[in-house]
Amino acid sequence: MSSRPDAPRRELTEVRHIADFGMDTITLAGPLEAKLRAMREAGFSQVMLAARDLVGHPQGWRAAVAEVKASGLRVTGFQVLRDFEGLSGHLHDYKVDIARAMLEMCAALGSPVLLACSSTSTHASADRDVAARDLKKLATMALPLGIKVAFEGLSWGRHLNDCIGAWDVVQRADMPNLGVGIDSYHSFANQVPLSALDAIDPRRIFLVQLSDFMWQEVRTPEERIETARHFRVFPGEGVHSEDTVRLVLALHRMGYRGDYSFEVFNDDYQQLPLETVARRACRSATWLAEDVLRRAAPLPRQARLRELSGG
Repeated sequence: MSSRPDAPRRELTEVRHIADFGMDTITLAGPLEAKLRAMREAGFSQVMLAARDLVGHPQGWRAAVAEVKASGLRVTGFQVLRDFEGLSGHLHDYKVDIARAMLEMCAALGSPVLLACSSTSTHASADRDVAARDLKKLATMALPLGIKVAFEGLSWGRHLNDCIGAWDVVQRADMPNLGVGIDSYHSFANQVPLSALDAIDPRRIFLVQLSDFMWQEVRTPEERIETARHFRVFPGEGVHSEDTVRLVLALHRMGYRGDYSFEVFNDDYQQLPLETVARRACRSATWLAEDVLRRAAPLPRQARLRELSGG
């Protein structure tokens, strides 16, 4: 398959820079300005932001936007619109209003992507054509703002819980600014086969989020949620490093040249100094950029991370 039309094709032998990787603010504790500074000082040039970063700012969300712009960090994307598709009546109207407000903040940030995740609501229809109709409406709202919508299948989604289902709905909606978001955690937790990527047009993958976790499998929806929200680690720190390598290389070979963001929810990291956590993230980015994507071969995960950290 061909690469994105707006990015030159790069071969596997070419060095991918750490600039291809960014951090998510949810990983770090503290105020927004301190998070942005820690990421920048660790060597990152991009950041994935959450709505609460803006609305929780003591001087208001526009002041938060100003801080992001002043930081010099490029915005990877803005998250997350939940439970949007498949609703009807007043519930649908309510979610459309929420989406408008989210899109306003996304546009003010200059974010190219709004992340929407599949519904967990018991009120959502299982009809994929209904879901596609709603996502088409969302993409239509985003189009004049120059925003792409990345639709992600949550591993505990009620009717859509993987990238296969998400891509099916995206195809049905048939909007140029509607694509999929790939999250390694949800893929690994639901044991989605790597071959599932073969059906997806790489030009319609608008975001890839990476993380690992510390056990081989999660057995129940409740455990998937608990692990996702509290126990993720950076790529290379968990037990799915080989899976991460295979995923990243598969995406590269199929022509994906977009951003990778580390979406790591971890209660322990919330108790550590910002610079310590940001350095851990930088080691993972360096491993992926300089060893995995440059050499196109898996390396021992913990040994390589220790080497990078000088340990």
